[in-house]
Amino acid sequence: MEKKFILAVPNFSDGRRQEVIDAISGTIKNREDVKLVTCEPEHDFNRTVLTIIGEPAPLKEALLEMAAKSYELIDMTVQEGTHPRIGGQDTIPLFPLMNTTVEECKELAEEIGKELFEKHQVPIFFSGENARTEDKKSISYIRKGQYEGLKALLDDPNHPDHEARRPDLSVDGKLSPELGATIVSADKEGLTAYNVFLATEDVNIAKQIAKAVRGPSGGYSTVRAVGIKFPEREGVVVSMNMFDCANTPLYRTFELVKLEAQKYGVAVTGSELVGPVKLEYLLNNLNHYLGLQGLKQEQILETHLMG
Repeated sequence: MEKKFILAVPNFSDGRRQEVIDAISGTIKNREDVKLVTCEPEHDFNRTVLTIIGEPAPLKEALLEMAAKSYELIDMTVQEGTHPRIGGQDTIPLFPLMNTTVEECKELAEEIGKELFEKHQVPIFFSGENARTEDKKSISYIRKGQYEGLKALLDDPNHPDHEARRPDLSVDGKLSPELGATIVSADKEGLTAYNVFLATEDVNIAKQIAKAVRGPSGGYSTVRAVGIKFPEREGVVVSMNMFDCANTPLYRTFELVKLEAQKYGVAVTGSELVGPVKLEYLLNNLNHYLGLQGLKQEQILETHLMG
Protein backbone atom coordinates (compact mmCIF):
# COMPACT_ATOMS: atom_id res chain seq x y z
CA MET A 1 0.00 0.00 0.00
CA GLU A 2 1.39 3.39 -0.99
CA LYS A 3 2.19 5.76 1.83
CA LYS A 4 0.33 9.03 2.08
CA PHE A 5 2.11 12.31 2.72
CA ILE A 6 0.75 15.73 3.61
CA LEU A 7 2.66 19.02 3.53
CA ALA A 8 2.26 21.46 6.44
CA VAL A 9 3.72 24.97 6.42
CA PRO A 10 2.84 26.42 9.85
CA ASN A 11 4.17 29.67 11.21
CA PHE A 12 4.49 30.86 14.79
CA SER A 13 5.02 34.42 15.98
CA ASP A 14 8.61 34.42 17.16
CA GLY A 15 11.68 34.80 14.98
CA ARG A 16 14.07 36.43 17.44
CA ARG A 17 14.44 34.25 20.54
CA GLN A 18 16.54 31.27 19.51
CA GLU A 19 15.62 29.24 22.57
CA VAL A 20 11.92 29.61 21.73
CA ILE A 21 12.48 28.76 18.07
CA ASP A 22 14.46 25.67 19.06
CA ALA A 23 11.86 24.55 21.58
CA ILE A 24 8.92 24.85 19.17
CA SER A 25 10.68 23.39 16.11
CA GLY A 26 12.15 20.69 18.36
CA THR A 27 8.68 19.19 18.86
CA ILE A 28 8.81 18.11 15.20
CA LYS A 29 12.28 16.59 15.15
CA ASN A 30 13.11 12.91 15.62
CA ARG A 31 9.57 11.73 14.94
CA GLU A 32 8.86 8.62 12.94
CA ASP A 33 7.07 9.29 9.64
CA VAL A 34 7.38 13.09 10.07
CA LYS A 35 10.21 15.22 8.67
CA LEU A 36 11.05 18.83 9.47
CA VAL A 37 12.28 20.03 6.07
CA THR A 38 13.09 23.64 6.96
CA CYS A 39 12.95 26.01 9.93
CA GLU A 40 13.20 29.63 8.80
CA PRO A 41 13.20 32.38 11.43
CA GLU A 42 12.61 35.92 10.16
CA HIS A 43 13.97 38.48 12.62
CA ASP A 44 12.28 41.61 11.28
CA PHE A 45 8.94 39.88 10.79
CA ASN A 46 9.42 38.19 14.20
CA ARG A 47 7.98 34.92 13.01
CA THR A 48 9.26 31.49 12.02
CA VAL A 49 7.98 29.35 9.17
CA LEU A 50 8.33 25.57 9.32
CA THR A 51 8.03 23.19 6.38
CA ILE A 52 6.95 19.72 7.48
CA ILE A 53 6.16 16.55 5.57
CA GLY A 54 4.48 13.60 7.21
CA GLU A 55 2.00 10.78 7.12
CA PRO A 56 -1.42 12.04 8.26
CA ALA A 57 -1.72 10.54 11.76
CA PRO A 58 1.80 11.24 13.04
CA LEU A 59 1.77 14.65 11.35
CA LYS A 60 -1.39 15.57 13.22
CA GLU A 61 0.18 14.65 16.58
CA ALA A 62 3.33 16.60 15.75
CA LEU A 63 1.34 19.71 14.83
CA LEU A 64 -0.73 19.51 18.00
CA GLU A 65 2.40 19.33 20.13
CA MET A 66 4.04 22.15 18.16
CA ALA A 67 1.03 24.42 18.72
CA ALA A 68 0.91 23.59 22.42
CA LYS A 69 4.55 24.65 22.78
CA SER A 70 3.85 27.91 20.88
CA TYR A 71 0.96 28.68 23.24
CA GLU A 72 3.22 28.01 26.21
CA LEU A 73 6.13 30.22 25.08
CA ILE A 74 4.58 33.10 23.11
CA ASP A 75 2.54 35.82 24.83
CA MET A 76 0.65 37.99 22.33
CA THR A 77 0.20 40.78 24.85
CA VAL A 78 3.91 41.59 24.45
CA GLN A 79 4.72 40.13 21.01
CA GLU A 80 5.68 42.61 18.27
CA GLY A 81 6.45 42.05 14.60
CA THR A 82 6.10 43.57 11.15
CA HIS A 83 4.42 40.54 9.55
CA PRO A 84 0.62 40.24 9.86
CA ARG A 85 -0.28 37.87 12.71
CA ILE A 86 -3.13 37.19 15.11
CA GLY A 87 -1.73 34.45 17.33
CA GLY A 88 1.30 32.80 18.88
CA GLN A 89 0.68 29.74 16.72
CA ASP A 90 -0.54 31.88 13.87
CA THR A 91 -1.31 29.45 11.06
CA ILE A 92 -1.44 25.71 10.38
CA PRO A 93 -2.02 25.21 6.64
CA LEU A 94 -2.16 21.71 5.11
CA PHE A 95 -1.69 20.66 1.48
CA PRO A 96 -1.81 17.30 -0.33
CA LEU A 97 1.70 16.19 -1.30
CA MET A 98 1.72 12.51 -2.29
CA ASN A 99 -1.14 10.02 -2.60
CA THR A 100 -3.47 12.35 -0.70
CA THR A 101 -6.36 14.61 -1.66
CA VAL A 102 -7.40 18.07 -0.58
CA GLU A 103 -10.47 16.46 1.00
CA GLU A 104 -8.24 14.39 3.28
CA CYS A 105 -6.32 17.51 4.24
CA LYS A 106 -9.60 19.28 4.92
CA GLU A 107 -10.72 16.53 7.30
CA LEU A 108 -7.37 16.57 9.10
CA ALA A 109 -7.52 20.37 9.44
CA GLU A 110 -10.98 20.07 11.03
CA GLU A 111 -9.64 17.55 13.56
CA ILE A 112 -6.63 19.71 14.41
CA GLY A 113 -8.68 22.88 14.87
CA LYS A 114 -11.25 21.19 17.09
CA GLU A 115 -8.65 19.45 19.24
CA LEU A 116 -6.64 22.65 19.73
CA PHE A 117 -9.76 24.45 20.87
CA GLU A 118 -10.82 21.64 23.20
CA LYS A 119 -7.36 21.27 24.78
CA HIS A 120 -6.29 24.92 24.99
CA GLN A 121 -9.49 26.97 24.56
CA VAL A 122 -7.64 28.88 21.86
CA PRO A 123 -9.93 30.60 19.34
CA ILE A 124 -9.84 28.93 15.93
CA PHE A 125 -10.45 30.38 12.49
CA PHE A 126 -10.98 27.91 9.64
CA SER A 127 -9.71 29.17 6.27
CA GLY A 128 -9.11 27.90 2.75
CA GLU A 129 -11.21 24.84 1.95
CA ASN A 130 -12.33 24.75 5.59
CA ALA A 131 -13.68 28.32 5.60
CA ARG A 132 -17.18 28.82 7.02
CA THR A 133 -17.74 31.93 4.87
CA GLU A 134 -16.44 33.10 1.51
CA ASP A 135 -14.51 35.95 3.12
CA LYS A 136 -12.70 33.64 5.51
CA LYS A 137 -11.19 31.65 2.65
CA SER A 138 -8.60 34.43 2.62
CA ILE A 139 -6.09 34.50 5.48
CA SER A 140 -5.52 38.20 4.81
CA TYR A 141 -9.20 38.86 5.56
CA ILE A 142 -8.97 37.00 8.86
CA ARG A 143 -5.73 38.81 9.80
CA LYS A 144 -6.96 42.28 8.81
CA GLY A 145 -6.05 44.67 11.61
CA GLN A 146 -3.62 42.10 13.03
CA TYR A 147 -3.81 40.91 16.63
CA GLU A 148 -4.30 44.38 18.07
CA GLY A 149 -6.96 45.54 15.61
CA LEU A 150 -8.88 42.28 15.55
CA LYS A 151 -8.85 42.03 19.34
CA ALA A 152 -10.29 45.56 19.65
CA LEU A 153 -12.94 44.81 17.01
CA LEU A 154 -14.08 41.61 18.71
CA ASP A 155 -14.13 43.33 22.11
CA ASP A 156 -16.65 45.82 20.67
CA PRO A 157 -20.07 44.15 20.15
CA ASN A 158 -21.29 47.29 18.34
CA HIS A 159 -18.66 47.14 15.61
CA PRO A 160 -20.38 46.57 12.23
CA ASP A 161 -18.04 43.66 11.39
CA HIS A 162 -18.26 42.06 14.83
CA GLU A 163 -20.28 39.00 13.81
CA ALA A 164 -18.53 38.44 10.47
CA ARG A 165 -15.06 38.55 12.03
CA ARG A 166 -15.71 36.28 15.04
CA PRO A 167 -13.64 33.09 15.40
CA ASP A 168 -15.30 29.88 14.25
CA LEU A 169 -14.48 28.18 17.55
CA SER A 170 -14.15 30.22 20.74
CA VAL A 171 -15.26 30.48 24.34
CA ASP A 172 -16.67 34.01 24.11
CA GLY A 173 -16.23 35.14 20.50
CA LYS A 174 -13.08 37.10 21.35
CA LEU A 175 -9.34 36.59 20.96
CA SER A 176 -7.42 35.12 23.85
CA PRO A 177 -5.22 37.93 25.25
CA GLU A 178 -2.15 35.68 25.57
CA LEU A 179 -2.74 33.13 22.80
CA GLY A 180 -4.51 35.27 20.22
CA ALA A 181 -6.03 32.83 17.74
CA THR A 182 -4.90 30.15 15.30
CA ILE A 183 -5.87 29.86 11.63
CA VAL A 184 -6.23 26.24 10.44
CA SER A 185 -6.74 25.51 6.75
CA ALA A 186 -6.46 23.09 3.87
CA ASP A 187 -5.89 23.98 0.23
CA LYS A 188 -4.96 22.16 -2.94
CA GLU A 189 -1.81 24.21 -3.39
CA GLY A 190 0.59 25.97 -1.05
CA LEU A 191 2.25 29.27 -1.72
CA THR A 192 5.74 29.78 -3.09
CA ALA A 193 7.57 32.70 -1.48
CA TYR A 194 9.68 34.56 -4.02
CA ASN A 195 11.72 37.78 -3.64
CA VAL A 196 13.17 39.97 -6.40
CA PHE A 197 15.89 42.44 -5.42
CA LEU A 198 16.24 45.96 -6.80
CA ALA A 199 19.33 48.19 -6.95
CA THR A 200 17.77 51.17 -5.19
CA GLU A 201 17.13 52.27 -1.63
CA ASP A 202 13.79 53.85 -2.59
CA VAL A 203 11.20 51.51 -1.12
CA ASN A 204 8.43 53.44 -2.88
CA ILE A 205 9.70 52.10 -6.21
CA ALA A 206 9.42 48.55 -4.87
CA LYS A 207 5.89 49.32 -3.66
CA GLN A 208 4.84 50.65 -7.06
CA ILE A 209 6.24 47.58 -8.81
CA ALA A 210 4.52 45.29 -6.30
CA LYS A 211 1.25 47.06 -7.08
CA ALA A 212 1.72 46.27 -10.78
CA VAL A 213 2.47 42.60 -10.07
CA ARG A 214 -0.20 41.63 -7.55
CA GLY A 215 -3.64 40.51 -8.61
CA PRO A 216 -5.99 42.95 -6.86
CA SER A 217 -4.29 46.00 -8.41
CA GLY A 218 -3.97 44.82 -12.00
CA GLY A 219 -1.31 42.11 -11.96
CA TYR A 220 -1.55 38.33 -11.76
CA SER A 221 -4.61 37.00 -9.92
CA THR A 222 -2.65 34.33 -8.03
CA VAL A 223 0.14 36.64 -6.87
CA ARG A 224 0.28 38.84 -3.79
CA ALA A 225 3.20 41.26 -3.53
CA VAL A 226 4.61 43.98 -1.31
CA GLY A 227 7.56 46.33 -1.61
CA ILE A 228 9.79 46.27 1.45
CA LYS A 229 13.28 46.97 2.74
CA PHE A 230 15.36 44.25 4.42
CA PRO A 231 17.68 46.15 6.79
CA GLU A 232 20.33 43.46 6.59
CA ARG A 233 21.00 43.85 2.86
CA GLU A 234 21.45 46.53 0.22
CA GLY A 235 18.58 47.57 -2.03
CA VAL A 236 14.86 46.99 -1.69
CA VAL A 237 12.69 43.99 -2.42
CA VAL A 238 9.52 43.05 -4.27
CA SER A 239 8.37 40.21 -2.02
CA MET A 240 5.76 37.88 -3.51
CA ASN A 241 3.54 35.06 -2.37
CA MET A 242 2.70 33.00 -5.46
CA PHE A 243 -0.24 30.63 -5.19
CA ASP A 244 -0.14 28.90 -8.58
CA CYS A 245 3.34 28.55 -10.03
CA ALA A 246 2.10 26.01 -12.56
CA ASN A 247 -0.08 28.55 -14.41
CA THR A 248 1.80 31.70 -13.36
CA PRO A 249 5.46 30.60 -13.40
CA LEU A 250 8.24 32.34 -11.51
CA TYR A 251 9.83 33.61 -14.71
CA ARG A 252 6.69 35.55 -15.60
CA THR A 253 6.72 37.59 -12.41
CA PHE A 254 10.51 38.00 -12.61
CA GLU A 255 10.27 39.43 -16.11
CA LEU A 256 7.38 41.72 -15.15
CA VAL A 257 9.36 43.12 -12.21
CA LYS A 258 12.31 43.77 -14.56
CA LEU A 259 10.03 45.48 -17.07
CA GLU A 260 8.43 47.70 -14.45
CA ALA A 261 11.81 48.53 -12.90
CA GLN A 262 13.04 49.88 -16.25
CA LYS A 263 10.54 52.77 -15.91
CA TYR A 264 12.50 53.98 -12.90
CA GLY A 265 15.95 53.28 -14.34
CA VAL A 266 16.46 50.60 -11.69
CA ALA A 267 18.24 47.29 -12.23
CA VAL A 268 17.16 43.92 -10.87
CA THR A 269 20.13 42.42 -9.02
CA GLY A 270 18.74 38.93 -8.43
CA SER A 271 16.02 36.92 -6.77
CA GLU A 272 15.56 34.23 -4.16
CA LEU A 273 13.17 31.50 -3.18
CA VAL A 274 12.23 31.43 0.49
CA GLY A 275 11.77 27.85 1.60
CA PRO A 276 11.27 24.67 -0.42
CA VAL A 277 9.76 24.64 -3.89
CA LYS A 278 8.29 21.90 -6.07
CA LEU A 279 10.59 20.58 -8.79
CA GLU A 280 7.99 21.26 -11.49
CA TYR A 281 8.06 24.96 -10.59
CA LEU A 282 11.75 25.07 -11.41
CA LEU A 283 11.44 22.99 -14.56
CA ASN A 284 8.94 25.31 -16.20
CA ASN A 285 11.48 28.12 -15.82
CA LEU A 286 14.20 25.93 -17.30
CA ASN A 287 11.94 25.12 -20.23
CA HIS A 288 11.23 28.81 -20.80
CA TYR A 289 14.74 30.22 -20.62
CA LEU A 290 16.43 27.41 -22.56
CA GLY A 291 13.57 26.92 -25.00
CA LEU A 292 13.48 23.22 -24.14
CA GLN A 293 10.81 21.13 -25.81
CA GLY A 294 9.33 18.02 -24.27
CA LEU A 295 11.53 17.89 -21.18
CA LYS A 296 10.17 15.26 -18.80
CA GLN A 297 10.79 15.14 -15.07
CA GLU A 298 11.99 11.54 -15.48
CA GLN A 299 14.95 12.82 -17.49
CA ILE A 300 16.41 14.25 -14.29
CA LEU A 301 18.42 11.39 -12.81
CA GLU A 302 17.95 12.37 -9.19
CA THR A 303 14.18 11.98 -9.43
CA HIS A 304 14.73 8.23 -9.69
CA LEU A 305 16.24 8.25 -6.19
CA MET A 306 12.98 9.46 -4.66
CA GLY A 307 10.81 6.95 -2.86
